[in-house]
This record gives sequence, C-alpha cells and structure tokens, in this order.
Amino acid sequence: MGTISCVSNFIFLSKNSISSSSLPFFKKPIPIFQSFNFSSSSSLQVSASSTSGKAMVGENDLLIVGPGVLGRLVAEKWREEHPGCQIYGQTVTTDHHNELISLGINPFLKETKTDQKFPYVIFCAPPSKTPDYAGDIRLAALSWNGEGSFVFTSSSAPYDCNDNGPCDEDTPTVPIGRSPRTDALLKAEKVVLEFDGCVVRLAGLYKMDRGAHSYWLHKGTVDARPDHILNLIHYEDAASLSVTILKKKLRGRIFLGCDNHPLSRQEVMDLVDKSGKFDKKFQGFTGTSDPLGKKLNNSNTRKELGWEPKYPSFAHFLGVSE
Repeated sequence: MGTISCVSNFIFLSKNSISSSSLPFFKKPIPIFQSFNFSSSSSLQVSASSTSGKAMVGENDLLIVGPGVLGRLVAEKWREEHPGCQIYGQTVTTDHHNELISLGINPFLKETKTDQKFPYVIFCAPPSKTPDYAGDIRLAALSWNGEGSFVFTSSSAPYDCNDNGPCDEDTPTVPIGRSPRTDALLKAEKVVLEFDGCVVRLAGLYKMDRGAHSYWLHKGTVDARPDHILNLIHYEDAASLSVTILKKKLRGRIFLGCDNHPLSRQEVMDLVDKSGKFDKKFQGFTGTSDPLGKKLNNSNTRKELGWEPKYPSFAHFLGVSE
C-alpha cells in the first residue's frame, strides 16, 4: 500500500489553530490514523502501510458532508444519542473550521485524500456548491463502510405536482430533463439508492432568521403569486428526522420531511406580521402567473419511523394561531 497525503488540518489541528486546553473535546483526540510522518513539505503524510496506522473509528462515529446549519444540528443531536462518538465534518473550504472545532466536529477538506470509511455518513451539502452533485454523493458513499447508515438530505422539489394539490411519499417524481434543479437531485438520489443508502426529501427549511419568510422580508416586495402553496420543516425537526433515519439502519428507502401544515405564501407572511417578532414590514407579492405548489403530507414516514416534529406548524413556532 502507498502513502496517503492529507492536509495538515485533517483531524489533528495545526499548532496555531487552537489550544488543547481550551476545548475538552480535544484533550485526548482520537485520530483516524495512529501513524503520522511529516515530510519536508507542509502536508501531513499518513502512513497506510504500517500496522500501527490501522484505523481507529468507533462504531457510532459519524461523517457529515456539508456541516452547515442542518449538519451542525445533526451533529448536536447525534452526540446526545452517542456521547462518546467522534464526529467528522467534510468541507469545501477552511472558512468555518474553527467554528466546527468549537462544536466538537473534526473538520477536514473535501480534497483530503483518505481511504477511511465510517459507519454513519450523512450528506447535507446543497447542489449549488458543486458542478457534479451526483459525483460528490458517490464519493461520500465510498466513505461509508456499510455498517450503520448512509443518508442524503434531498428536497421535496422532485415530486411532480404544481397545482397546489396533495402530495405524499408515493407521488411520482418529475421526468429527467424537465429542469436542471430536479435533474441534479434525482441523479444524486439514484446514486444513494445504488449504494443502498436512504433519502429524506425535505420541505422548505426554516428557523427564525433563515427560510423563505426571512428572504421575503428582506426583499420587501416579491414578484411571485401569493396563493402558491409551500411546505415547511424547522431545521431542528429536519435534523431529528435525519438522525432517526440514521439510527434505524434502513436500506434503500425514500422518506419525506415536512410539518403537514401547508401554507400559501400570503399565509406565511400574514403569520410573520401577526407574530410581532420581526422589525421589518413585508409589502406584498405581485406575481400572477408563476406555477402553483403542492400540499405535502408525510404521515407514512411518521408512522414507519415513529417520528413527530417539535414544531408541528410554522404558526406554532411563531407562537400564534393560524
């Protein structure tokens, strides 16, 4: 076997990045590899030929590809379930590595070369960050050892419904070729299923300062029709649903994540106004001819997994009546 080169911030941190005494997570760091050799360059050489370099990955260790808002919540909930586990986060840049470290997530760059495999892998990165989404999914799947679960957080966009009608887990998806967005998602899901992983199609994610309502408030006036039905799920609920699927160790399944309380765009912003929790005032929607939406229902997912959301509706989250 040869020698694998890894960037210097892979698992073990650079000397200047953080003090081991400042974070309890790293007082006794658990390396992926035990044997390290520094070359004359600044890169870290990981010896794969030495028996002392054998992997040390725990049975509940988790790799998060794309540890953003959702991925970090997944990490938090996973650690609550598995206090002694190690959690790794694969990123495209080092911009947020210190933040991840402070959360107990071991960050490393996507370009880092390693043949390490993990029992649990979740892919949370959006398609907007890469020209080859399906290819990135395949690389993530190759990091799974097949023992626990591999989960991809997809979108509910591929469901073929745009007349504000009902839609559930069994609704057909749009055909390939209709739009680049749904093509990217469906091709990515196909790769996940080929590896016997699971897909969870999520409705619109939100929290107080993120989501459609926040974007529309910032815009003030939006050129979109007010009667378009959209579907929501709080970030915390999307994370808890994802963790539930990971724990079940299921294979080759597609689930749906939503709060079962579809709302029109106008209803969403009326609730925002009614809540009194936001400083800005939304002016209105001006569109008349853009497509309608769908009314998602994930009762089948809830029944099979025994899962219920913390926030059963957007109104409940805001503390107002519908």
